[in-house]
Amino acid sequence: MWFERSGASHSKAVPARTPEDLVAAAARGDEPAFAELYDQTSSRVYGMVLRVVRDPAQAAEVTQDVYLEVWRQSARFDSGKGAVLPWLLMIAHRRAVDRVRSAQSSMLRDDKYAQLHTERPYDSVSEQVQTSLEAQRVRRVLDDLTPAQREAVTLAYFGGYTHTEVAELLKVPLGTVKTRIRDGLIRMRDALGVTA
Repeated sequence: MWFERSGASHSKAVPARTPEDLVAAAARGDEPAFAELYDQTSSRVYGMVLRVVRDPAQAAEVTQDVYLEVWRQSARFDSGKGAVLPWLLMIAHRRAVDRVRSAQSSMLRDDKYAQLHTERPYDSVSEQVQTSLEAQRVRRVLDDLTPAQREAVTLAYFGGYTHTEVAELLKVPLGTVKTRIRDGLIRMRDALGVTA
């Protein structure tokens, strides 16, 4: 392929440099040669990367990484072992596959973390029903207590009063209140089937 260099004082045909020539020049630090290599090959590299990662933004990042590696590794390229384009595409394919694996690994780590650190939703309706059923059972058992026991237990556990306050409210000795509460709780425990 031949092209005319613009801006020359006299027209002289200059051969286009091959990718192999451009890599060799880039290995010597020739930045314009590297830019030309990029211009010649980047659409093929980007296209191949995009087919693997399937995300244009990530494909652009991977393509940038590929050319950074090519810049760093250009001195190691041996044209006797193959052409530049397959070498570039091999590097691009490796980088693209690494990106996909990394994304999958990250997603698996995030999922595992979420499973371990996320509270499991519970059935609040079921919990409300269970609580309601338990409250009904307690009310039925309370009805089976003697009136004196029921009054002492209700004041102490549902009214929030201390044993001393219950004794004052009922105008009975503290020991009597404690006995009524204790006996009432024992009867409730037995009726509800609760083991101590």
